[in-house]
Amino acid sequence: MRTKNAVGQYGEELAAKYLRSHGFAVLERNWRCELGEIDIVAREGDTLVICEVKTRRGLNYGTPLESITYKKLTTLRKLAGRWLQTHQLRPAAIRIDVIAVLFDQNTPPSVDHIRGAA
Repeated sequence: MRTKNAVGQYGEELAAKYLRSHGFAVLERNWRCELGEIDIVAREGDTLVICEVKTRRGLNYGTPLESITYKKLTTLRKLAGRWLQTHQLRPAAIRIDVIAVLFDQNTPPSVDHIRGAA
């Protein structure tokens, strides 16, 4: 896993598997519009969940959660609105979650799911 894209794709795949194993339905991955990208759109019961996935190969640059800025959370709110508008859906509830994936060569990856991050 050398490139940044490969690391991100690996983390998103682990995050999607994690969500499915915890009863979420993954509706869409890597949805894009002019505002940006949603890594994972999922459903948990009646709640639509917008997931931002951050993956790191170590802690040299901080934890994955430390890379989530206020600006990013604001963008995710806008993206959630655009996704709903595009798909003409009105779910009972909407939530923005962050999934942090941390791995290195010597340990199995860890997945930390923060519900309601924004």
